[in-house]
Amino acid sequence: MTITFIISIIVATIISTLVTPLTITFFKSRGWVEDPKIKNQKSHNATALAAIPRGGGIPIFISIAIVLLVFLPLDKRLLAILLASLLTLLVGVWDDIKDISPKIRLLTNIVAALIVVASGIGIAYISNPLGGIIDLSFIRFTFNFIGPHTIWVISDILAIFWIVWCMNSIGWATGVDGQLPGFAAISAFFIGLLAMRFGDTSQLSVIVICGAVAGAFLGYLPFNIFPQKAMPGYSGKSLAGFFLALVAILSGAKLATVIFVLGIPMLDGFFTLLRRLFHHQPLLKPDGQHLHHRLLALGWSRPQIALAYWAFSFILGIIALLLNSQQKFYTFIGLFLVFMAFIIHLSKHT
Repeated sequence: MTITFIISIIVATIISTLVTPLTITFFKSRGWVEDPKIKNQKSHNATALAAIPRGGGIPIFISIAIVLLVFLPLDKRLLAILLASLLTLLVGVWDDIKDISPKIRLLTNIVAALIVVASGIGIAYISNPLGGIIDLSFIRFTFNFIGPHTIWVISDILAIFWIVWCMNSIGWATGVDGQLPGFAAISAFFIGLLAMRFGDTSQLSVIVICGAVAGAFLGYLPFNIFPQKAMPGYSGKSLAGFFLALVAILSGAKLATVIFVLGIPMLDGFFTLLRRLFHHQPLLKPDGQHLHHRLLALGWSRPQIALAYWAFSFILGIIALLLNSQQKFYTFIGLFLVFMAFIIHLSKHT
């Protein structure tokens, strides 16, 4: 499976590298760019200095889809994954071009999650960090509609919430050049390494998806690093959240592990929700107060912020390989407290 993982990364990287320039050219020819000189244009990037095309989800989706179709059997679960990710792409590109309502984006996030769950992909249990597992399948309904179907209520609700949460929290961590593609590629790579520890074919889909995601974002990265030539846009960042949420479920409900590897974006998303609730602000409306915004206000450069996100993702990935579930839990609690103290410190100086 190691060879499959490596080949998945290489193939996705090559495809993404080849398709991205074509996407840039096409978006520029249509005038679908984010121009900081237009005052009323909603910014998807906190630091755009020139008119930059979005649409990063196009090469990312094409890369991932081709790799999945080549290396995985075309069953109902793969069809659901491709359909849900295609919906995510189409809505994302629509937003990249027209800046649609956050409510529409949220609704389509939920629909994409429902498509996945309807195919039988769900969270039957989660690991208890203090030992054992927590069974989520005890409330279920079975019915017949063109064959037998079973709905696991708590399991399916959690899966839908998890996918939607990842699509949004990871999407919020996309404010500077190179930030998202870097930590998305690193996170997918380490999740793939963790999946290979099982050493059985049950993890093949996780390994291939992780390799495809890592390669797709790695191929896109040279076009997005400072000074960026293209932005991931909503299409790119929502696909990152979708696929990273998906591998957490497919790997055996390794939600805690993925939360750990994606520690900084997850914590930033959590504190973003708390801040908006505390200040009675709309939960979906951008407020320019994410971690990268605060670091910019302190005088950090865009490359420094991107490198910081990459470094934390890499370090947490290494730690995830070395620690057991209980150790990860306590480490994450420590990270949570440190991050909270850091956010409080930043709020006093920005």
